[in-house]
Amino acid sequence: MTVGRSGTSLKSLLEGREIVLAPGAPDSVSARLVEAAGFPAVYMTGFGATASRLGMPDVGLLSQTEMTEHARNMTRAVSIPVIADADTGYGGPSNIDRTVHEYLQAGAAAIHLEDQAMPKRCGQMSGVRLLDAESSVKRLRCALRARGSADMLIIGRTDALPAQGIAEAVRRARLYRDAGADLVFVDGVKKIHELEAVASAVEGPKVVSIVDGNETTGLTALDLQELGFSLAFYAVTALFTATRAVADALAHLRAAGTPAGGPPQHTYEEFSRLVGADFHKALDDQFGG
Repeated sequence: MTVGRSGTSLKSLLEGREIVLAPGAPDSVSARLVEAAGFPAVYMTGFGATASRLGMPDVGLLSQTEMTEHARNMTRAVSIPVIADADTGYGGPSNIDRTVHEYLQAGAAAIHLEDQAMPKRCGQMSGVRLLDAESSVKRLRCALRARGSADMLIIGRTDALPAQGIAEAVRRARLYRDAGADLVFVDGVKKIHELEAVASAVEGPKVVSIVDGNETTGLTALDLQELGFSLAFYAVTALFTATRAVADALAHLRAAGTPAGGPPQHTYEEFSRLVGADFHKALDDQFGG
């Protein structure tokens, strides 16, 4: 069983010349697929975690305990850095302090904390409500104090773009940068001109989230790198592809009465390799009864 890399490895990646691409993984087997595809990092998306655990939308339904357990399982499954969604920190200063320590113990290389009022929701959804900027800065400083000298990175995320517009989003991103966040993240970007505005107005290391179905998918990783982004999430690409594939396979099975002739699948042997069955067989062969 592997153990996820620490923030030191992620820092080294971010210090390189190339943008770091971190596809989203809704679960641990998807995280293994991200690693197997050769990506240097994986993003534990709250949207995907909520969908995979509850079959429900990302509207603040998962608790701190559920999310940190999800992160712990994912860091055990891969050897690349796991960047985790930490929502709003799950309460007041004491909750934020505990959240940071739980993610540290889970082995997360980085977490992002957002400035939404509870109940929070996916940044792509309407109805986002914000905490005031000054309170959000204090909450971020609380997280940074809790992190201390540990190597986990803290990302300051703002959801102000859909709620209050680009000017407020940029203002908050700058405030979070000045408060000490290792990177800043303006979520809810859907248009290329919005992304370009963030890139030109916010200095320092920054994150972009490319969401399938939005105009921003027209930009390549090289485009994002040239705009000055350090880290790119592709939060729902794997999730939406997987659910479409499962739906198609089940529709074929229902119509044909057999999986034969349906959409492409992993073989049993391929899937066994993906989940590390050979390692466990070797353990049993050497130490089993």
